[in-house]
Amino acid sequence: MITVYGIKNCDTVRKALKWLEAEGVEHTFHDFRTDGLDATTVGRWVDALGWESVLNKRSTTWKQLSDADKDGLDAARAVDLMVAHPTLVKRPVFEDKSVLLQGFTDDVRRQLS
Repeated sequence: MITVYGIKNCDTVRKALKWLEAEGVEHTFHDFRTDGLDATTVGRWVDALGWESVLNKRSTTWKQLSDADKDGLDAARAVDLMVAHPTLVKRPVFEDKSVLLQGFTDDVRRQLS
């Protein structure tokens, strides 16, 4: 079963969940805001996808961070920031035992179906 990570008010996450339902893909939803996010999970994503790919620098949360938080980022600091501010994670993230995908592009949809 695929776990979809995101926040419920994100348009892309809502589209992804609706698509999964229509395609009959078994899934569960993990909302960052209500269910939290831990360093082990984010670390796994960063190891597989790279922190630059996982961290959303276009988010409102990123723009509100201090320059001290933004400067000199590396994988470990990026993980810490995303755990402290889960909305910094690019959404959605799809994960099960055999797949880890991010975003909701045509390529991701092909891999999920």
